[in-house]
Amino acid sequence: MRNSAGLKQPNILAGPFSFGQVTPVVGGEGLAAAWHHVSSRLPIFPMSDSAVPVLTIDGPSGSGKGTISRTVALHLGWHYLDSGALYRATGLAASWESIDLSDEEAVADCARRVNIRFQPMADGGEPRVVVNGVDATDDLRTETAGGAASAIAALPAVRAALVDLQKGFRQAPGLVADGRDMGTVIFPDASPKVFLTASADERARRRYNQLKDKGVSVTLSGLLGEILARDERDANRAVAPLVPASDAVVIDTTGLGIEAVVRRVLDLLPAR
Repeated sequence: MRNSAGLKQPNILAGPFSFGQVTPVVGGEGLAAAWHHVSSRLPIFPMSDSAVPVLTIDGPSGSGKGTISRTVALHLGWHYLDSGALYRATGLAASWESIDLSDEEAVADCARRVNIRFQPMADGGEPRVVVNGVDATDDLRTETAGGAASAIAALPAVRAALVDLQKGFRQAPGLVADGRDMGTVIFPDASPKVFLTASADERARRRYNQLKDKGVSVTLSGLLGEILARDERDANRAVAPLVPASDAVVIDTTGLGIEAVVRRVLDLLPAR
């Protein structure tokens, strides 16, 4: 399936992701033709095939990995995994239940129960995210949600609860996985691996423009402070710290446009 620009639609293997009741999968080509369910105890996806290619794109907040990953997946016609959205959704669900985000077991239990559904957009854009039946897309885009995601991502039990779910996205014809530990922990055999970075000032400016365009009231100085704090937390957490994989190609996106970065990423792939 192609969009109006003639590009293939990304295969968004998405929601409702539930760790409880499961139902059969109905396959689909192009944009996902049905919701897919995953259980942490009884996965219904076929066993992940290591022969299915995976391109991982990791990096800190504001590095452009989400936009670049979606665009690359669209170009290739591959599935797309936004792992950060899973953590944001889990953190939001925990806050709705008034769970202390430092209570590791309680948050992990929430992660096993939460129902997350990604509703693909016809134009291949960022999907809507439904958490426990509520469209939480706008809430998940806030810096508060990002901070909560970073906090719970440092909890080993929470990460363990979400690992199998993320690995279940590895489906033919291929997967573009966006996150912070995709190349180091979730898909260590992926090739190629990309790590995007940019200066903190550049990342804060991008985030500021993004949020202002969406009508969110923010300050550039406040965003810069939050980004620096999150960088520190992500880089120094005991489990899966934010670092490039030893075999990752590091791309500094400071001052680069989307098209230039996408081209550099695509150039890393074998000729098709």
